[in-house]
Amino acid sequence: MKKLSRRVFTLGVAPTLLAMRETRVFAADTTKIRVGSLTLPVFASIIVNIMKARNFDTHNGFEADAHVYPSISAYYAGLATGEVDTLIGGPTYFQKLWLEGVPLQIISTGATLADMALLTRDPNIRTIADLRGKQLAVDMGSGQFQILSIYASAKKIDLAKDVTLVNANFAVARAQLAAGRVDAAMVIEPIITMMMKDDPALKIIFNGGEAWKELTGDTGWELVYAMREDFIKKAPDLPTKFIAALGDVSQFLRNDPDAADSIAAETVKLPPGILKEAVKSGRWDFDAKPAWLSDRKSIWDMFERAVSAGFHPKMPDASIIYAP
Repeated sequence: MKKLSRRVFTLGVAPTLLAMRETRVFAADTTKIRVGSLTLPVFASIIVNIMKARNFDTHNGFEADAHVYPSISAYYAGLATGEVDTLIGGPTYFQKLWLEGVPLQIISTGATLADMALLTRDPNIRTIADLRGKQLAVDMGSGQFQILSIYASAKKIDLAKDVTLVNANFAVARAQLAAGRVDAAMVIEPIITMMMKDDPALKIIFNGGEAWKELTGDTGWELVYAMREDFIKKAPDLPTKFIAALGDVSQFLRNDPDAADSIAAETVKLPPGILKEAVKSGRWDFDAKPAWLSDRKSIWDMFERAVSAGFHPKMPDASIIYAP
């Protein structure tokens, strides 16, 4: 074999070795963020799946390590115990965890309240007031129920007294309404779109975003991202990197809903076309922005209303919302 000339080595082999070295250094320096996810086809799972499928995590200098949970309770417990570093959840639910001593900080906005709705097929039920004396399937332990209760109270409706509440998670609520065992159900996207596609007789009588805007002048946030404070202290640059990746996901959903739909169909087995339709409807509205900037006020307002409604005994202090 002929020897390689110094010039050939310099132009060919050396750059390759340098690239390999840089790849190894990058891999060694890349920090993993353990992200909570769910087996359900909802925001938590779809957002992290898109992030990983499109490499928005590694492009922003970290690796998203998804930890998948079968239930909402186990999902939040993962953050409380430190099994995961971050996840998306209800602002008032994070308020509850913070008051219970979980060291978390809200770092970013996520899904607007347009994501939640009440569905019925009864033509006589047109508004939430028409639910008096009716049966409503609703997850009573969810942040969405707190939002619904706050709005209902403002309309002089006491859900616990005026409505027969059937405690059911979103999947069970869907089944209860489909079977005719309840008059209405509270669900979220993309379940809303799937239900309305299956049964055109269904109609929306309450949309969280519209209701909250009527009440407060702001569409509000159904879901925001929180990160464990101890993780932030170990890696203070990670919140901004993670928010940048979420922003990439948000832009991707708006610019290429077809590709996003394909990822959802492949990863969480969502029927093709459902995610795209939910995005186009305006109900699936993912808008990731730093929580410490202009949206701090709207999140804080949600905390205050949750206390006034009796869901929580007191307000958190200002440290619950992260600021770099």
